[in-house]
Amino acid sequence: MGAVAMAETLSIIIPALNERHNLDAVMRAIPVARLGRHGWDTEVVVVDNGSTDGTGELARRLGARVVDQPRRGYGNAYRAGLDSVAGGLIATGDADRTYPFEALPELLRVLVDGGHDFLSTNRLQLKNLRALGPSHMLANLALSAVSRMVMGSPFRDSQSGMWLFRRRVWQAVDVRSDGMAFSQELKHEAFLKGFRCAEVPIEYRKRGGDAKLDAVRDAVRNLRQLGDHRVRYGFGPIQPALPELPLGRSA
Repeated sequence: MGAVAMAETLSIIIPALNERHNLDAVMRAIPVARLGRHGWDTEVVVVDNGSTDGTGELARRLGARVVDQPRRGYGNAYRAGLDSVAGGLIATGDADRTYPFEALPELLRVLVDGGHDFLSTNRLQLKNLRALGPSHMLANLALSAVSRMVMGSPFRDSQSGMWLFRRRVWQAVDVRSDGMAFSQELKHEAFLKGFRCAEVPIEYRKRGGDAKLDAVRDAVRNLRQLGDHRVRYGFGPIQPALPELPLGRSA
């Protein structure tokens, strides 16, 4: 990835609910020095979503700016973080060690050099089967397939939680979900609002600690959100799928 002409701010948002035992590893994985060499000033924003284990206090000691959002919910956490950031470009990922923050320079290269506005990531590959688990893989494949049918969406992984996008995207979209459906709704909104979108494969790792998802409940809510979102936009023609871009390597 070539150097940015003038220093720009990259805001990395990490929602966290009782992730104290994972935070140190997550923070160490963020390649701040490497990003700086490419011209990016980096701010790390941890959204403490009502933790009771000292997640917020530890995040501050590790150098993150902490936004407190006591109202539980994945979407609520992201909304608080997104409304607080300074950067013109935003990257996200969970605090459970599943997403490869060390790949941010390569992901930024794809976004910037490709002239994209929104870059999502695809975990749904055989190499990630062990980390995801067969049932989780199948459920995500099914939800993503339904998303493509219902919304005309190009995304192969509608539930992925690692995205990079320009701040103007967040200022233009209408995302209403307060829970896990936030992820799919943001992707669909970016696409439906006409932003240039792309998707790249990533490595996905087994999470640290116990999972907090209620798979059945979240799947039902996601399906309901898809229906509501489709009604909101009407029933236009299905759009062609995006090509999946190679991640490649940066200098």
